[in-house]
Amino acid sequence: MSYKAAAREIHQGQVKPVYVCYGTEKYLMDEFVTYTIHQLIEPDYMDFALSKFDMAETRLEEVIDDAETPPFLAPRKVVIAKDATFLTAAKDNGKLEHRIERLLEYMDKPVEGAVIVFTVAAEKLDERKKIVKQLKERAALIPFQALSAEELAQWVERKAEQLHSVITRVTAEQLIRNAGTSLQTLSAELEKMSLYVGKEGTITGDIVENMVVRSTEQNVFLMIEELAQLRTEKAMRIFYDLLKMREEPIKLIALIARQFRIMLQVKEMTQQGYSQQQTAQQLSLHPYGVKVAAEQGRKFEMKRLASILSELAELDYRMKSGKIDKVLGLELFLLRMAG
Repeated sequence: MSYKAAAREIHQGQVKPVYVCYGTEKYLMDEFVTYTIHQLIEPDYMDFALSKFDMAETRLEEVIDDAETPPFLAPRKVVIAKDATFLTAAKDNGKLEHRIERLLEYMDKPVEGAVIVFTVAAEKLDERKKIVKQLKERAALIPFQALSAEELAQWVERKAEQLHSVITRVTAEQLIRNAGTSLQTLSAELEKMSLYVGKEGTITGDIVENMVVRSTEQNVFLMIEELAQLRTEKAMRIFYDLLKMREEPIKLIALIARQFRIMLQVKEMTQQGYSQQQTAQQLSLHPYGVKVAAEQGRKFEMKRLASILSELAELDYRMKSGKIDKVLGLELFLLRMAG
């Protein structure tokens, strides 16, 4: 079940006794857990009807025991149990032994008014396990995977709307290119810019450019984008800004090589018939990064990408062995790229 469908059901009063939230998109998972808590517990009862456990430090049977204990004065009870790695294929660290049969028994006879929400930061659960199969049959599994490129841009637009601001699709994509794909970071940047433009104000490209602080990785990403578009002056300006920030040329070489390697891998997998979503999963990359790598990669032939990676490897060796000045070597490489 999607988290949106689960949220709709909870809002309509169709509440399941157990939910398992899993995936790599922690921001959305935390939002869903918070939404569930506030939908099911009145503010006055929050201290009496909400329990939180860390499964790395608490046995499963203690969580079940708590769920079976009636809430004090409150009509409903919510039990949050994080780090439920016993549902994954990860090796048990041996610190705690969870009696899985207690959860199976509870699922057959859940306590009315009690809701248990397990969370685990894992891309997938171990569907070979009986408990996971049972949870899946009950539609209790809620995945929180990285948003696709389209979903990410839509999320930015909706978040701006929630903050009573306006942002166009073009500007939303500019924000993602500058700030990265972390929803936590994007949310913080949107809040900052929304305060700046005021209620119903428009967040423009210039505002994004002036207010969003780019990481080294995002600067390298944009520098390559400018080179791919043959905008040499802008690319070199970003490079010199990185030097002013005391970024080590060897680190920059590694980041540049990583992006070109991704371009080559994405290009190869696209030719093999993989979708961008499948490519992202295979390469363990965010779907948005795959989308942009595909767009950048169209500017280069496969042979050229392989040649660039070979040049970067040679330059890295010459820099580390002192055969060329680090800054000069990288500067000459970028100028050759632009030419």
